[in-house]
Amino acid sequence: MRSDDRAAAPARRPAGSGSGSGPGPRRAAPSRGRDELFKERVLPPKSADRRTADRRPAPAADRDAIAAARAAYDADKQGTGQRTSRRRTVPGAVATEIRSFGTPRQAAALEARLADAARAYERDRYVEALSSLREIARTVPGVASVRELYGLTLYRLGRWKDALRELNAFVDLTSSVDQHPVLADCERALGHHARVESLWSELRRAGAGSDVLAEGRLVMAGSLADRGRIADAIALLEPAVHRQVRRPLDRHLRQWYALADLYERSGDLPRARELFRRVVDADAELSDAVVRLASLR
Repeated sequence: MRSDDRAAAPARRPAGSGSGSGPGPRRAAPSRGRDELFKERVLPPKSADRRTADRRPAPAADRDAIAAARAAYDADKQGTGQRTSRRRTVPGAVATEIRSFGTPRQAAALEARLADAARAYERDRYVEALSSLREIARTVPGVASVRELYGLTLYRLGRWKDALRELNAFVDLTSSVDQHPVLADCERALGHHARVESLWSELRRAGAGSDVLAEGRLVMAGSLADRGRIADAIALLEPAVHRQVRRPLDRHLRQWYALADLYERSGDLPRARELFRRVVDADAELSDAVVRLASLR
């Protein structure tokens, strides 16, 4: 682990958590369900983290990816309500793309392999998923969902440059900004902070959804913190964190946690204590929030 890899934390730790760490979505923890933005794709971001493998909750886009993978495997019932055989399959839109390549038999084989890869990814077996996805991507390089899942798998394995190649291909094929937070996090891991800023600007201009935007904000704040610009990172997160919400969602808790961490690093212990308290009140089992709060008493 590198000397700057200070964000390691227990399971379900939010992005940017950890004393001395900057906020950001880098994580490789298993995804925990959420609203589904990408139902028609095999998998979109678990936004992984070189600093926090298996320690932080999955980002927005990634949890959607898992939902899609599950949907691909839920060949449960047909019109009669009878259970069908659990054959390997992928969502219809993805299958249509794949079937435009090669013979029906070849397409069916690719679909089965992609479904297996999605299942392996869902179960955090990234090396297993990688072996299939590498060959599938070579065979059908024009299928966006394949490039996306391949890139996310590489990201989970900490292969930042390779992940950038695949996820940039996904962007070229779709013009989507859904994976911009993951792209930005790869660039951050490589120390390319100017590129992180560029991706954050693109994300804001594109009018991305709240979850994806929150992911991007956390990465951008982490990039600022990496460079010692703690005050700027705080200024970026504060407007989003201080909005009143009746029922905080995962993105709210993670941003609260990240800002609390930054407050603590800046020496503003009363504000850090207040935000850690909000996190604990909303979800006492979120990472080590209880421990962090206790340490500030």
